[in-house]
Amino acid sequence: MLSNNSESIEKSGMKTVANENGALASLYGRIDIDSSPAVRDQLIALLQPHPRTVSIDLSGVTHIDSSGVATLIEALKIARNCEIELRLQGLHDRLHRLFEATGILSLFDEGIER
Repeated sequence: MLSNNSESIEKSGMKTVANENGALASLYGRIDIDSSPAVRDQLIALLQPHPRTVSIDLSGVTHIDSSGVATLIEALKIARNCEIELRLQGLHDRLHRLFEATGILSLFDEGIER
């Protein structure tokens, strides 16, 4: 049973690309209680050099639970405190509906890229 769990962790996470204008964090797979701590650490590290803009691409996310959503909200809070523009992109229909129904979409409303 542990091997199945570690396989799901390995198949989820975040890839980043940074340049002088900002950074792109592409999340993929299941962002859940198992993978969100690592994603959180990577997002916070990405915000540390204080880029002007950080875009989070969610097009590769197959599942997100409350811990994954909490990670995104925490990143938004840190970004706002550091005057970093945080944008979400790649919100496919299911994620868009979830974020809209829970009110999370309005938190990121200024930074939604379609």
